[in-house]
Amino acid sequence: MTLQRGFDITKKEQRPGQVPVVSSGGVSSYHDTAMVRGPGVVLGRKGSLGTVFFMPEDHWPHDTTLWVKQFNGNDQRFVYYFFKNLDVMHLDVGSANPTLNRNHVHPIEVDWPPLNEQRRIAAVLGALDDKIEINRKMNRTLEEMAQAIFKSWFIDFDGHDDLLDSELGPVPRGWEVRSLDEIADFLNGAACQKYPATDGEPWLPVIKIRELNQGVTAQTDRATATIPDKWHVRDGDVLFSWSGSLVVKVWTGGPGALNQHLFKVTSEAYPRWFFLSWVQHHLAEFQRIAADKATTMGHIKRHHLTDAKCTVPPGDVLAKVGALLEPVVKRQVANELESRTLAELRDTLLPKLISGELRVPEAEEVVEAAS
Repeated sequence: MTLQRGFDITKKEQRPGQVPVVSSGGVSSYHDTAMVRGPGVVLGRKGSLGTVFFMPEDHWPHDTTLWVKQFNGNDQRFVYYFFKNLDVMHLDVGSANPTLNRNHVHPIEVDWPPLNEQRRIAAVLGALDDKIEINRKMNRTLEEMAQAIFKSWFIDFDGHDDLLDSELGPVPRGWEVRSLDEIADFLNGAACQKYPATDGEPWLPVIKIRELNQGVTAQTDRATATIPDKWHVRDGDVLFSWSGSLVVKVWTGGPGALNQHLFKVTSEAYPRWFFLSWVQHHLAEFQRIAADKATTMGHIKRHHLTDAKCTVPPGDVLAKVGALLEPVVKRQVANELESRTLAELRDTLLPKLISGELRVPEAEEVVEAAS
């Protein structure tokens, strides 16, 4: 197959459209013009080295990537999995910024299966990725539904006619206005470098902003498992990065240690769905505040949590809405956990199938047992 360097395009040059622009970190934006017909395979060339993306649709591979120009009759999805399994880190020719040169990839000699075997391998691994994609789309739908319900009840006050003035404007009689840091506790993470892991002793992956966005990887730092329990992260915890790229997520990446620049958000008085929804509601404003900072790493301060106001209903209303929204959050978490399990299975099967250590019928049995 033949690799080609991607095409340069600046944000200013991009026009509104549905064509994904793929950089070394994945889809970074959208444009109205495609440079490559799908399906295609794109590799990170600069910055994020060794990332691989399968693009079913037409797309624009950015200059920070390489894309497969010619598949030479090979199965496109198998090629994607092949590159996911290929270690290219030793081919880094960059100094300060990791860089991959396509001329160093082309000469690599590999064992290559015939086309029918390629398709069978791609079908096994693709079935797992397809289920992960179904879960992702389902969670996006659930998120849109949850936001609509939350907005109807707590922003628009649909069905409420008896409204009284407040600092937020008219709110239903009997409701209160409270600050975000009054309905939830925001625990900042630890300086995890002060709790280094020791060889041979239990450890935890350090959850930083990168892990919040990309999950735990081989490059993730480690901390000792004896770090105080308040900084332990568990599946289902609400994490909020308050600097850099401001993001709020329900964590599903397994046990970890909370690093500084991340809040673990909890509450003894209010349910998870309630304070999670309010952080999500204020997130755009927090991102605007951080973007206006004249520093290299924008952030918010604790007084911004105090300034962010929330409408708080009586207990019976909270319970009524909770009966709608808490199951949505639980379903999202369950989908994410299932996807994590499927991804781990895929990553276990991938090198064994590519190398021929595991044959397709055996892999199919493993996948069937897991599903």
